Amino acid sequence: MANDKIKLEILGLSSSQSQSGSFALVLGETGGNRRLPIIIGMFEAQAIAIEIEKIVPNRPMTHDLFKTFSHNFEIEIKEIYISDLKEGVFFARIICEHEGKVFEIDSRPSDAIAIGLRFNVDFFTNESILTEAGIVLTDEFEDEIVEREVGKSENKNIEDLSSSELEKLLNEALDKEDYEKAAHIRDVLNKRN
Repeated sequence: MANDKIKLEILGLSSSQSQSGSFALVLGETGGNRRLPIIIGMFEAQAIAIEIEKIVPNRPMTHDLFKTFSHNFEIEIKEIYISDLKEGVFFARIICEHEGKVFEIDSRPSDAIAIGLRFNVDFFTNESILTEAGIVLTDEFEDEIVEREVGKSENKNIEDLSSSELEKLLNEALDKEDYEKAAHIRDVLNKRN
């Protein structure tokens, strides 16, 4: 595990405008202004939302089953670590301890976060992931000319836009707190670098 661990907190969960049945899970750097949007499926979003809202389902969900299993076999969940980003896909690890031995379980971030919420543990990532996939929130407002350029660019296919046009769209999406659109623009920009 990397030494440059950065603590994250869950900031929000919103439905995706571009991908039906998908959701944007937005994680934020604790004490910082970088955001890490991750696109997740509907079932994982539901599992996260149920735990955030403290809703008790009639029957245990898969992540609740994992919690019961862990407790019965005295496996302690220590933390959740979003460890890698490969070709736009995030990877996570569930850090566990059993009888003094620490071990890691490979996981999708959405499942790891749903489990981490149930165990009330901290979430972490590393600097390289935040540098590559993080989005920095700023309070700067774009002037009227930029707004007109952004309006024109949205009529084009996003992949055909210049990097500067994409940066403008990214800032506009962040101002509107449209993290799913911002994540898509970020992915297009990352493919070019």
